[in-house]
Amino acid sequence: MERIMRSQALRDSGGMSSYMASKRTLGLQPTHPIIRELKEKAAADKNDKTVRDLVNLMFETSLLASGFTLEDPSQFSNRIYRMIKLGLSLDDEEVVAAAGDSDAPALEEVTESTMEDID
Repeated sequence: MERIMRSQALRDSGGMSSYMASKRTLGLQPTHPIIRELKEKAAADKNDKTVRDLVNLMFETSLLASGFTLEDPSQFSNRIYRMIKLGLSLDDEEVVAAAGDSDAPALEEVTESTMEDID
């Protein structure tokens, strides 16, 4: 119902949409190894961006698995890419350098329009 209300063209900006929004609850099992490890890492360094990204990924993934939509899918995909780079031990400089060194041939420059040749 929340998705239907959000997609309506003539919806109000505040009142009804907040009323129709469902509450999101994430239930955690405190004895799960992932949760224990995240708790230890968060206690060691409260400003660790990787731990924050992992916690947000867990929450957003559970939203997707439950059928909800994400408010900012690009932020979710950026977190996924950061975690992939972290898992592969890649630096941002390596990724940028690899993107510039592609095996694709250079594009030919077109000096005149080929559309005129068709007429």
